Amino acid sequence: MSRNDLRADLDPLFYALIDYEDAYVQPLTLAAFKSLLPPSSFKLINSLSECPSPETPVLQFRAYESLDFEHALENSKSLINAYVIRKALIRKHYLSTTVSNWIVKHPTSVLKDHFKPAVDFELDYAEFLDDALVEAFELRASFEQNEGKGPSERQWWILKPGMSDRGQGIRLFSTEAELQSIFKDWEIDEPSDDDEDARSTSPTDMNVGSNAEKDSSDYIITSQLRHFVAQPYIHPPLLLPSFQNRKFHIRTYVLAVGALSVYVYKPMLALFATEPYRAPGEDINLKAHLTNTCLQETGEREGSVRAFWDLEDTIPGLESFKSSAPAQPSTWKEAVFSQICATTGEVFEAAARGMMVHFQPLPGAFELYGLDFLVDAEGTAWLLEVNAFPDFRQTGDDLQGVVQGLFEEVVHVAVKPFFDIEGGKEEGSERMVKVLDIDLGRR
Repeated sequence: MSRNDLRADLDPLFYALIDYEDAYVQPLTLAAFKSLLPPSSFKLINSLSECPSPETPVLQFRAYESLDFEHALENSKSLINAYVIRKALIRKHYLSTTVSNWIVKHPTSVLKDHFKPAVDFELDYAEFLDDALVEAFELRASFEQNEGKGPSERQWWILKPGMSDRGQGIRLFSTEAELQSIFKDWEIDEPSDDDEDARSTSPTDMNVGSNAEKDSSDYIITSQLRHFVAQPYIHPPLLLPSFQNRKFHIRTYVLAVGALSVYVYKPMLALFATEPYRAPGEDINLKAHLTNTCLQETGEREGSVRAFWDLEDTIPGLESFKSSAPAQPSTWKEAVFSQICATTGEVFEAAARGMMVHFQPLPGAFELYGLDFLVDAEGTAWLLEVNAFPDFRQTGDDLQGVVQGLFEEVVHVAVKPFFDIEGGKEEGSERMVKVLDIDLGRR
């Protein structure tokens, strides 16, 4: 008789409050738990009040805002699906600082070659831009070098609001005048207090055009966001002829467990822009430059999300590969994956060891992240950003199996070992590759 059979008449090993508040994710999560865990090992509940006692082993798998962190921190048998503090990774200006500080202490870090150094600044109103850039030395130097040059000869930058998501507010610029114009346009477009329709517009409704175009739904309230990041624009990107030379980025799902193991989920996504790529000096139509599907209209998303490993193996002109793996990869995709694994492990260690105030992994927690990488024309994978609670819906129905497999791995790697259930995979699996395993001394 197996251990699971012996448990049939006993209390469950743990109670599970699974309420992700996302119609796309919720059924996939429940399916993973029900298919991979013995029915007697857990009991689904609708509220923590249904637990027999405060010390009852319990799993919370919920939206971040709904998690009862106080309960989790007081119960050593509690497992939650998010860390309380992780802005060292998920806030763009903090991520830049995390990487910069780590490289200063570790000059040979892989991050040096896989993350573009950023300039961060604070700004309330466009009229104060000159003051905000006083210490932005790299940016000012670039402006000086760009003086007198044509658009195609300049160094271009990408502007990102430090605390926005879903691609909102991203712009391209190459001169201080262009940057000033961006902020002025936002102030002009800012809706009034009684303009409820404009204020309720979501980023998915944004009409993204060129920097010069204005739309009442595409605005940023500068004084509310305040933090901004500017990074050198990565040009030229790797382009695939089979996809009409449209720019793409790679969405990589990453699982962090306890304090601290990190895993990269091998099935990745390629997210494509809607129009063929042109150099920013030739065309700053953002539809050719932005690959975030949240910014694409419904009709444009068809074919914009593909399975990374289904992309062609051979690309003309890309015969040599950069790899962080001991063995030479056979395709550019394997080389890119090895770079992604090395960069991911390093950036999480940089946050955990170098930014301990702003990233605090807990032994009774795990969290899924969406990391975005852009591959340049030479085959180098550049980390763009780290997203907590990533938008799984952008995967769509055709590739839903990618997300389903991800939650299955979460059960194997994070849930089973914590509750001492047979079949746990703490060392990872073929689909979930362990890239970091450090002991931060937290119990």
